[in-house]
Amino acid sequence: MSGTSSPEAVKKLLENMQSDLRALSLECKKKFPPVKEAAESGIIKVKTIAARNTEILAALKENSSEVVQPFLMGCGTKEPKITQLCLAAIQRLMSHEVVSETAAGNIINMLWQLMENSLEELKLLQTVLVLLTTNTVVHDEALSKAIVLCFRLHFTKDNITNNTAAATVRQVVTVVFERMVAEDERHRDIIEQPILVQGNSNRRSVSTLKPCAKDAYMLFQDLCQLVNADAPYWLVGMTEMTRTFGLELLESVLNDFPQVFLQHQEFSFLLKERVCPLVIKLFSPNIKFRQGSSTSSSPAPVEKPYFPICMRLLRVVSVLIKQFYSLLVTECEIFLSLLVKFLDADKPQWLRAVAVESIHRFCVQPQLLRSFCQSYDMKQHSTKVFRDIVNALGSFIQSLFLVPPTGNPATSNQAGNNNLGGSVSAPANSGMVGIGGGVTLLPAFEYRGTWIPILTITVQGSAKATYLEMLDKVEPPTIPEGYAMSVAFHCLLDLVRGITSMIEGELGEVETECQTTTEEASSPTQSSEQQDLQSTSDQMDKEIVSRAVWEEMVNACWCGLLAALSLLLDASTDEAATENILKAELTMAALCGRLGLVTSRDAFITAICKGSLPPHYALTVLNTTTAATLSNKSYSVQGQSVMMISPSSESHQQVVAVGQPLAVQPQGTVMLTSKNIQCMRTLLNLAHCHGAVLGTSWQLVLATLQHLVWILGLKPSSGGALKPGRAVEGPSTVLTTAVMTDLPVISNILSRLFESSQYLDDVSLHHLINALCSLSLEAMDMAYGNNKEPSLFAVAKLLETGLVNMHRIEILWRPLTGHLLEVCQHPNSRMREWGAEALTSLIKAGLTFNHDPPLSQNQRLQLLLLNPLKEMSNINHPDIRLKQLECVLQILQSQGDSLGPGWPLVLGVMGAIRNDQGESLIRTAFQCLQLVVTDFLPTMPCTCLQIVVDVAGSFGLHNQELNISLTSIGLLWNISDYFFQRGETIEKELNKEEAAQQKQAEEKGVVLNRPFHPAPPFDCLWLCLYAKLGELCVDPRPAVRKSAGQTLFSTIGAHGTLLQHSTWHTVIWKVLFHLLDRVRESSTTADKEKIESGGGNILIHHSRDTAEKQWAETWVLTLAGVARIFNTRRYLLQPLGDFSRAWDVLLDHIQSAALSKNNEVSLAALKSFQEILQIVSPVRDSDKPETPPVVNVPVPVLIGPISGMSRPFVRTDSIGERLGRYSSSEPPIVTDELEDLNLWWAAWNTWYRIGSESTKPPVTFDKLTFIPSQPFLTALIQIFPALYQHIKTGFNMDDLQKLGVILHSAISVPISSDASPFILPSYTEAVLTSLQEAVLTALDVLQKAICVGPENMQIMYPAIFDQLLAFVEFSCKPPQYGQLETKHIANAKYNQIQLFAPVTLNYVPFAERSLEVVVDLYQKTACHKAVVNEKVLQYIIKTLRVPLSLKYSCPSESTWKLAVSSLLKVLSIGLPVARQHASSGKFDSMWPELANTFEDFLFTKSIPPDNLSIQEFQRNENIDVEVVQLISNEILPYANFIPKEFVGQIMTMLNKGSIHSQSSSFTEAEIDIRLREEFSKMCFETLLQFSFSNKVTTPQEGYISRMALSVLLKRSQDVLHRYIEDERLSGKCPLPRQQVTEIIFVLKAVSTLIDSLKKTQPENVDGNTWAQVIALYPTLVECITCSSSEVCSALKEALVPFKDFMQPPASRVQNGES
Repeated sequence: MSGTSSPEAVKKLLENMQSDLRALSLECKKKFPPVKEAAESGIIKVKTIAARNTEILAALKENSSEVVQPFLMGCGTKEPKITQLCLAAIQRLMSHEVVSETAAGNIINMLWQLMENSLEELKLLQTVLVLLTTNTVVHDEALSKAIVLCFRLHFTKDNITNNTAAATVRQVVTVVFERMVAEDERHRDIIEQPILVQGNSNRRSVSTLKPCAKDAYMLFQDLCQLVNADAPYWLVGMTEMTRTFGLELLESVLNDFPQVFLQHQEFSFLLKERVCPLVIKLFSPNIKFRQGSSTSSSPAPVEKPYFPICMRLLRVVSVLIKQFYSLLVTECEIFLSLLVKFLDADKPQWLRAVAVESIHRFCVQPQLLRSFCQSYDMKQHSTKVFRDIVNALGSFIQSLFLVPPTGNPATSNQAGNNNLGGSVSAPANSGMVGIGGGVTLLPAFEYRGTWIPILTITVQGSAKATYLEMLDKVEPPTIPEGYAMSVAFHCLLDLVRGITSMIEGELGEVETECQTTTEEASSPTQSSEQQDLQSTSDQMDKEIVSRAVWEEMVNACWCGLLAALSLLLDASTDEAATENILKAELTMAALCGRLGLVTSRDAFITAICKGSLPPHYALTVLNTTTAATLSNKSYSVQGQSVMMISPSSESHQQVVAVGQPLAVQPQGTVMLTSKNIQCMRTLLNLAHCHGAVLGTSWQLVLATLQHLVWILGLKPSSGGALKPGRAVEGPSTVLTTAVMTDLPVISNILSRLFESSQYLDDVSLHHLINALCSLSLEAMDMAYGNNKEPSLFAVAKLLETGLVNMHRIEILWRPLTGHLLEVCQHPNSRMREWGAEALTSLIKAGLTFNHDPPLSQNQRLQLLLLNPLKEMSNINHPDIRLKQLECVLQILQSQGDSLGPGWPLVLGVMGAIRNDQGESLIRTAFQCLQLVVTDFLPTMPCTCLQIVVDVAGSFGLHNQELNISLTSIGLLWNISDYFFQRGETIEKELNKEEAAQQKQAEEKGVVLNRPFHPAPPFDCLWLCLYAKLGELCVDPRPAVRKSAGQTLFSTIGAHGTLLQHSTWHTVIWKVLFHLLDRVRESSTTADKEKIESGGGNILIHHSRDTAEKQWAETWVLTLAGVARIFNTRRYLLQPLGDFSRAWDVLLDHIQSAALSKNNEVSLAALKSFQEILQIVSPVRDSDKPETPPVVNVPVPVLIGPISGMSRPFVRTDSIGERLGRYSSSEPPIVTDELEDLNLWWAAWNTWYRIGSESTKPPVTFDKLTFIPSQPFLTALIQIFPALYQHIKTGFNMDDLQKLGVILHSAISVPISSDASPFILPSYTEAVLTSLQEAVLTALDVLQKAICVGPENMQIMYPAIFDQLLAFVEFSCKPPQYGQLETKHIANAKYNQIQLFAPVTLNYVPFAERSLEVVVDLYQKTACHKAVVNEKVLQYIIKTLRVPLSLKYSCPSESTWKLAVSSLLKVLSIGLPVARQHASSGKFDSMWPELANTFEDFLFTKSIPPDNLSIQEFQRNENIDVEVVQLISNEILPYANFIPKEFVGQIMTMLNKGSIHSQSSSFTEAEIDIRLREEFSKMCFETLLQFSFSNKVTTPQEGYISRMALSVLLKRSQDVLHRYIEDERLSGKCPLPRQQVTEIIFVLKAVSTLIDSLKKTQPENVDGNTWAQVIALYPTLVECITCSSSEVCSALKEALVPFKDFMQPPASRVQNGES
């Protein structure tokens, strides 16, 4: 007001007033003097007031009645000019607020008069307005009068006036209420006790109101009266009133001043008692009216709905519901129910349109909707208003699609307006262009032929009504087609948007509040916990209440919404509309999910899913129980029937893809439209953004996506992402370019969807995983039994989900991998392959992922991750195992260094590969193992080393691929090398681990169980290695056995020093002997069948062509290895306590091997025998270890380099140090002599058993009889000398006997046919076999030992002679080998004789050699007592008698020659001894033997061979002569010491020899005549010498010799005579050869005799003898006539000596003899 109260303004006002009064007086000067006077006095009055008062305005107001009076009078003149002037002046006074109440009353009265006179109507309205707006002095009657005045002016004939008046009324009504509001403001601070208002319509109740409030009350009450066509109480003087105007005024008051009604009970009362009944009453025509119903049926004509009123009523209702809902709960229920009814199809179109618009107004106010829900739907026995609204909208939309029966829908819109009925008819298909093509230009809905365009009516979220605003229209307007549908559509969308945003907002608040309170509660600074708990519980209650409301709201609306939205979705042809519908469905689904309303959530999701798939697509998930509650079922909701319309298949949608349905038996193809794709995207969006609330409906979503992916032909690629691929079989997928460009996007979204699973909480994630698993199970079921391409969607997505959730992999690992393992076992290879791909990718990713804490500190997780890898080993499909192994290989390459506790699992996978699983698998697994051994041994825990050994060993046992087995043995060697180099660290770690385990075991009270307990853990490791190699040593394949054996012995040899002393016990018993047992068993049971080839084209050498022979090699190797260990490690083994037992076992093995029927094995056994007896080659200097002086043990060393060692072998310490270590605690070990002796005797016994068993001839013979080989026997015999060195002290005659038996048997063993060509010497060579050499060596050793041994040993000499002499006999009579004829052993390749001869011949050199030995030995020992006593000489002679008597019949000529020379040598030594002992009689039996021997030799019965040359014969004759010389030199001169019989025999023999013809056989005689002259001569000479010797001791001797001579001469005489006789008789015929020979013999004998006689001393020759000689002469002469030249030449020789008798006879006197 400062503008009007400032001094200048006041001054101006005073000036203006005065000028106004002056003007008035001027105007009225003539016509209206009173007025003029009043004006003038008014001027004075004004001046006076101005002069007297400082507060001019206040003074003016006090006197305002007087001041105003002149102007009122002026108005009373009714003169327009004056009136206008006065009204202007009055307005000026009003505007300066200098009008008092009375003055105002006067002014109004004056205005009323003007109004009644219809003067200056507009000016009047203006004045009233100024009066009422500038101040509040007008009250009560005056006010009502002023208002009535305005109303009256509204109903004049003048349009301008009417409209101005209407506006003024509206303004005045507003002013009245504004005053009341201001008044309330002023009194707001004064709290008054409200007086209860009585519930009647009595006006007196207003007495409690303040003045302004009272005016407002009266005004509002009268407005109600007027609209109801009743008389007003307060607005006296109203003449007429329209309902429309009244309703508008009511609406504006209600709308603009709600607080008045809410704060004042009086006004609330008016609302309830007046306004609501009024509205309901006015609505009645609309309610009762049925469009198209025949009027005649009802008795009273039904009042038709009237658009202006109806529309205004709806506006009022909107305001009432919006503003006073809380006051008018019941009334609002009625209003809302009415609204719902107005949507019925039988109501006029315009009514339905405005009703929908009204409903739209509520739909954009979620809080209001919430209140409806709380007030009605949640109360018992109340209309479910909210539900009804939604359902009504649904039915409304549905009804629009079901074309009304009246025909043209456009005309039926105006059914209510007959006057306009025909004039407005909209074209039915205004939006369609080219119906045939089905191309829509306008966005529209189309359903079963009904086409409804979609109009853009409003911005989303605001309800801008069209028809509710048509206040100027009287007639109902034409509703364009599609308008109602569009509004209803927006209602639904706004409803969804509002509800969801509201609930989600509140939910968000609750959640944040909860978080903050929990945080506060947990913070220790809270002082009063009590209060805190209180607030939390309040919040809880609040939340529970809110949640109930939210759930009720959703439950009330979802059915209707879903029904309507589904229908619209199906009908929509516009992408934007579709998008909105889908968005609504999506937000609802998400909301339901958040509230945990599963049924409704699943229903919305099902709707989206169905929209994504082609119509009528058979997808079980969507037709399961959840969906069953939705499809083909009408929801009866409070009498509202909402029919679920199933999607129509004939929608005019653009087909964008054709593909195959995912089914077991796909029939034909299915089509996808762009709308399907749009739905799919929504589905993806839903899953992506709201995955956390999907829960079990993941199943629906994923199943649908899987089918879509299948139809679109997306296939999984690495990492589980789906990429467009081609279908394998069936008509291939057809995709339009539109979709082709979309596919990468879709596949991308799909991947992102699963990537976003990392943001889900654990429970939701489990839902997702479960859904994927069950989906996958379905896919697996479908893929059973056929080879069709399976759907890999689920598997791929499980992989993707796993990969992105690595940070919390523990919570989903088990279900995830458990399922994938099932997939891996599926018969369909593609399915399996992906299962394995997913599983291995996850494992690899899990291991490489940067976990927190890292895997190295979280062993449990690492084992969890690796476990499925191990589980894969239970699957038998090779492709899966290959994947598994490739995964292991990759893990090793990337993570090998950090596997730690995961090693056992990884190694387990390699070890799980079985023999039958194919080469490639084994090869891959082996590759992994190789990698481990080469690179990772140092990084793995030492406890895993044993597993590595086991696994490597198991590969050795695989028989698929020999190379792998062999390489694995190499790996075992490398492992052992590693153990050796890292021994100390491994030992430390293992001991630590052992201690820990021991402790655990004690705590649990169980016994620690591990192999080879109680050896220390490091030794156990070695023992495991040895045991593994031991197993490989008995593998069925020879190459493996060989390699393993070499490795085993090499590693024990090279690294055995690392073992604890006590562990050797285990090595010997559990490893080595165990191995020997198994090898022995296998070898003895091996198959003897010939193996044709070694697999493929490998040729097998004949020495290995049976399993038995191959096993033999193994046995050889093993035995040799064990023996070597015994030999080289004896210093370790001997102190072990049961060494002698071990020694016995070893000897037993050697014995059984030696006695095996296999030359190779038996020979090797002996070599091993030799080795353990240390009959081995000398040690090279380079190998000698440094032996510390402390230890008095012979330190053995390996012979030669260790086979199989691929790398230089570094000794970490010398053996000496180790020995030092062993012996540091105890005094030096000195092997007990006695024990040693026992060992040697054990060896001797073994040797004896081997010898006696192996050389014992078999009982029967056939082709397969086993005969020990020569090398074997040789080796056997060669062992003896060394063995003997150790046992000689106790070696007695028994043992010698045993030895003899073996030597004899060994020599007797024939050479088997296949070996003979290699062993037998040719005829010409006189060579000993090595066996024979060995035998002789053995005897030689013995003999030398006896020689230097004590006296008591010499009794063994005879035995040795026996043995040797037995061998000598072989020269003529090869030994017998059982019943075997030597020929038996013939092989077809050699003819019998050829073979037979060598086999026997073979003994000759041996026998001869033995003979030489005998001679040598005899020369040394002839005088030994034992030799004399045991008649050794006699035996020698007896033995020699055989070859001598055989002579030419001997197998070898050399034999008898050697025999003779040996005899001569022996006799030259033995005869003196014999003579010496003549008296003792020890040689008595020898002489006859000797005589017989001479006899047999000199007069042999054998025939010399035909081809014998003369020279040979003469040489042989010389030998005979030598014998006779021996007799003449060594025997006959000592005849006194020699038995008489013997001498007699000798003489007879000589006698016989001197006679040529001593045989009846002519042939022999002839030969002798030719060849044995020298011999005969010698005999004669000897004979004669001894016959005529003067040394003849006894007359008997001389007599014998003389007798012999005379017999001889007599015989010669007879032969000659007979010859001459025969010669004569035969005439020309030559005589028989024999006779000729004989005569020649005789003639030679004669000549020899004469020679002998001449040589003999004359005194020894008897005279009688000479006479007989000479008497022969005539006979000889007679022979001269014979015709044989041979005889003649012999005769000549015989006659020549007779010349010595030709001498003149001396006189007797001279001779002096008679």
